[in-house]
Amino acid sequence: MTKTSFGLIALISLVALAGCSKLTVSNYERIRAGMSFDEVEAIIGKASQCDEALAVRSCVWGDEARNIKVNFVAGKAVLFSAHQLK
Repeated sequence: MTKTSFGLIALISLVALAGCSKLTVSNYERIRAGMSFDEVEAIIGKASQCDEALAVRSCVWGDEARNIKVNFVAGKAVLFSAHQLK
């Protein structure tokens, strides 16, 4: 396989993966107050980062440019927001 062929395959793979993102407006709209962490994770995949302080678990899916943030209290979603979803 030539370097050009490998580069083209890598580029196509990256584009395909980006298109499969679960960080969409449609999935964000499925999140409801009272959902468990596992229920939210089933919709939008594995969290990028979670922090816990004073019995509040704050999780982020995505990055600074595009994300969904969900806060959980007693294991249930209580506050969620989205930034730059498509």
